[in-house]
Amino acid sequence: MIYLITGGERSGKSSYAQNLALQLSNAPIYVATARKWDDDFQTRIDRHQKERDERWTNIEEEKYLSKIDFSEKTALIDCVTLWLTNFFIDHKNDVDLSLEEAKKEFLYIADQKNTNLIIVTNEIGMGVHAETHIGRKFTELQGWMNQFLASNADEVVLMVSGIPVKIKG
Repeated sequence: MIYLITGGERSGKSSYAQNLALQLSNAPIYVATARKWDDDFQTRIDRHQKERDERWTNIEEEKYLSKIDFSEKTALIDCVTLWLTNFFIDHKNDVDLSLEEAKKEFLYIADQKNTNLIIVTNEIGMGVHAETHIGRKFTELQGWMNQFLASNADEVVLMVSGIPVKIKG
């Protein structure tokens, strides 16, 4: 099963996804896609790690999710926005190349057997219009990837003010 959990910033996506993972497995995997940009970001990563107990296996992977064996496991991937940022930066803001590579990585992990994938993403296109050209390009990348993920997901949940609203499945 593939679950896509989407919504705005601080909408409750990660908490919902973590609870779902623990309902599906006693030993889920947490895949953190964040790149450690600075000390403040490291503090944020440390805080999130402390939120998870010993039942979780934590894996940090910035881009190449295909390195991870998800077969027969429940995995929470948090989050698509940070994951796409890594492709976008590394490909010098090339939307097409970033999208192509991210889709390829997703299709590889989605093809693994007997896997529950819970994927957290942001609906950044519902917020304030990006002021910069690069910001608008990234919003397009995020929107296209979200559409791709939603079309491949078995269930899609939109989080609104901490309330899950099932929109597919």
